[in-house]
Amino acid sequence: MFKRKNAQQLDEDSEQDNKVSKLRSALGPLSGHSLVFCSDASLRRYLDARNWNVEKAKKMIEETLKWRSTYKPHEIRWHQVAHEGETGKVSRASFHDRQGRVVLIMRPTMQNSTSAEGNIRHLVYLLENAILNLPRGQEQMSWLIDFTGWSMAANVPMKTTRDIVYILQNHYPERLGMAFLYNPPRLFQAGYKAIKYFLDPRTAQKVKFVYPKDKTSDELMKSHFDVENLPKEFGGKATLAYNHEEFSRQMYEDDIKTAKYWGLEDTEPNGFHAADVVSEPATSLASAAS
Repeated sequence: MFKRKNAQQLDEDSEQDNKVSKLRSALGPLSGHSLVFCSDASLRRYLDARNWNVEKAKKMIEETLKWRSTYKPHEIRWHQVAHEGETGKVSRASFHDRQGRVVLIMRPTMQNSTSAEGNIRHLVYLLENAILNLPRGQEQMSWLIDFTGWSMAANVPMKTTRDIVYILQNHYPERLGMAFLYNPPRLFQAGYKAIKYFLDPRTAQKVKFVYPKDKTSDELMKSHFDVENLPKEFGGKATLAYNHEEFSRQMYEDDIKTAKYWGLEDTEPNGFHAADVVSEPATSLASAAS
């Protein structure tokens, strides 16, 4: 049964609705991509990220609209970034967490590129894809990051890390529900102190370090994931095997959905079939885990 909201909660909801309306008015007339992007849910996320300060939220969302107009994340297609994903270093999981959030799986040890822009565009593409696949009413995603076998050789340069953090915090506010850093080595934990410096305190609170054969970590993971769905690499019972060709087919299908969502159906969303743009990766997640 649904719990009835008390008077205070109703007042807060009313006040927030009022601020959403004020923010929409302050932004002025919108059209095209900007109009689609600025849904009420999106305005709420920007307001939430700026503690419901309308002026600060307005500045933030205007900066995002400017970035989106030049970077065009909604126009990135899988065939443009597929080479970055050959090893499965970042992929969308086939399961959700217990709150129904889309899950992105990241494997830093599978880094296969030294291109900062390539890495960023690949991640941005998958962020947009995760958002596209969020269940109705769900605004956030979860990240599972496996650091097993990680070394400095697979480390992303600090400048690239800063650029990624900036994009995430300023252009995808309140999209991250939780990030689980699984089995991070001490060397990374030391480096994380530098990364944490760039994180908003609210974002930092969503980052959880978890370890194998650790009771507290096991309980945390079980509280957020069904162990039957959770891959063994993260303490669950499922098998994780990345198939680049199969994943590419899914992304190609999603590219068509993306084009329709953003009103780009008159433009060929990809131009390639999955079989034309993928090749079997030299290393798969399954072989790496064995």
